[in-house]
Amino acid sequence: MNKALGIGSRLKHKHYGEGILARITLEYYTIAFHVQGFKEIPHDTTDLEVIEAIEPENNQVTFDEVEDALIRILKRYIEPEQRVELGNKWKGGLMVLEPADKNQSVKEIPIETFFHKIVMVRDRLRVLEQNINSHKILNDEDKVNLQQYITRVYGSLTTFNVLFKNTDDHFKGDGGKD
Repeated sequence: MNKALGIGSRLKHKHYGEGILARITLEYYTIAFHVQGFKEIPHDTTDLEVIEAIEPENNQVTFDEVEDALIRILKRYIEPEQRVELGNKWKGGLMVLEPADKNQSVKEIPIETFFHKIVMVRDRLRVLEQNINSHKILNDEDKVNLQQYITRVYGSLTTFNVLFKNTDDHFKGDGGKD
């Protein structure tokens, strides 16, 4: 739908019936449908028909909406492309955990499975870092203090660097500054 709509516009959806436009974001219309309640409908849908258009009061987008859209775009297009490879010598390998108590069974884990979990920890730490650095309420001192804990966690994980094929993917701590 290419027409600019304002809050209060009356619309008809192919599946949900008639409704009133209640909110507009960068990607979605939030429409209050008479029977179905509130639904988010993408701007580019072909399922909407305009019954009565209300002119938009202004076309300004808030900073928060732009920031949210940018974060969604970055997550959608950047994160999946970050490919981390297991070192060739470990491919097809097996990690064996043997307890000191001989009555307990040995646990065998494919190294690929273990490596995948280590990479997930690293990626979640990176997202945590991004969330801390872009947090709206934390002051700079709080951000630095939290960042120091994350750096120490990275340092604790450097043991697993031996599994990575590329040194650029390694965990890096604070270099033993403690």
